[in-house]
Amino acid sequence: MIAQLLVATHNKAKLGELMMGMKKLTDQGVKILSLNDLKISEDPEETGKTFEENSILKAKFYGSLTRLPTLADDGGLHIEVLDGALGIKSKRWLGRDASDLELIEYTLKRLEGLPKSKRVAYLETSLCFFDPKSNTLFNKQERIRGYIAEKQSGRPTLGYPYRALFVIEKWGRYYDELTEEEHHAISHRLKALRWMVDKIVKS
Repeated sequence: MIAQLLVATHNKAKLGELMMGMKKLTDQGVKILSLNDLKISEDPEETGKTFEENSILKAKFYGSLTRLPTLADDGGLHIEVLDGALGIKSKRWLGRDASDLELIEYTLKRLEGLPKSKRVAYLETSLCFFDPKSNTLFNKQERIRGYIAEKQSGRPTLGYPYRALFVIEKWGRYYDELTEEEHHAISHRLKALRWMVDKIVKS
C-alpha cells in the first residue's frame, strides 16, 4: 500500500470532487497531497490526442517530478453535432484560456436554433494513476450522456462551465442542480475514481 498520493490538478473544484472519493485511502492511512501543498505551479504540455493520452502524460509528468504516486485526470465535453468537439480542447475552445462565462456563451451560440435531438452530448473523463517507483500505471475512462440546454442553469459551478449547460437525461435536470446524493450516483469522475481507488488498495 502506498503511503502518499499526489492529486495532480490546479482546478480547485476538481480537487474537491476527487478528495470526496478518497475516504477508502485515507482510512488506511494514505496521505493525500495536492500540487498546492508541494508548491508546484508547472504544467506539462498537453500533446495527447485523447483524454486518455493526456491523463497518462500528466500523471507521468508529476509523478516523475515528485517521485510520488500520482493521480491525474483529463476530461471535457463531446457534442455529437459538432463532430465530437470540444473534446481535448474543452478548456481552450476559444484558442486561449477563456472564462467559464465565455465558454458557456460560446457553446450556446454554436448550438443556437438546434432542436434537442441535435444537442446530444457527453461529459467524459480519464483518470490515470502512476507510481514512478514501481512503474505501475492504471487508467480508467467513464462518461455521462445528456444534452445541451438552450440556456444556462442558475447555479453554475466555478471551474466546471459545461455543467451549467449539461442536462442529465435520466432526471431531465442540469448537472448543477443535482443533489449531493444524485451527484455521487451519476458522477463519471467519481465512478472512475471508485474503480481506481480499489485498484490502488489491491496493488
